[in-house]
Amino acid sequence: MYLITVFGNLLIILAVSSDLHLHTPMYFLLSNLSFVDICITSTITPKMLCNTQTQSHIITYEGCMIQMYFFMLFAGLDDFLLTVMAYDRFVAICHPLHYTVIMNPQHCGILVLVSCIIIVSLFYCTCLGVYLSSAAPHNPHSSATASVMYTMVTPMLNPFIYSLRNRDIKRALRALFQL
Repeated sequence: MYLITVFGNLLIILAVSSDLHLHTPMYFLLSNLSFVDICITSTITPKMLCNTQTQSHIITYEGCMIQMYFFMLFAGLDDFLLTVMAYDRFVAICHPLHYTVIMNPQHCGILVLVSCIIIVSLFYCTCLGVYLSSAAPHNPHSSATASVMYTMVTPMLNPFIYSLRNRDIKRALRALFQL
């Protein structure tokens, strides 16, 4: 699942960057989403695979805090990028004649930058308090299942959901591999 996630999202990034027809706001945001999905999965999965292989479930406190910091950062970026993508589609559908003026490259870059700044701010304000406090009793099996869903399954499916059913992405991938 990890390799499929990384490979699928890398294909989207390569297709968007190599095809000039895909240098539009939506595909710019989509390639950023693919990058963030790779980062989310790469924050958690390598340690999880190592622990599974060695049958060890130990992580240092510092390692846990670093892993949690980056996971929350990338998960928040993922959410904000999806919000910006929804805004892009809203503008394209509701204001098609003004779309190119509203969603110009500078505006897209600013939206991505603002997403980064907002999530870092939210992280420092809320997440530290939540994750440094004691946890309520919970079912470890359901927590593990939920963890796999949002760290591996969702980033793995995003390329299929947002891109690989798309004619333009398929054309760019064919051109990339000259099939």
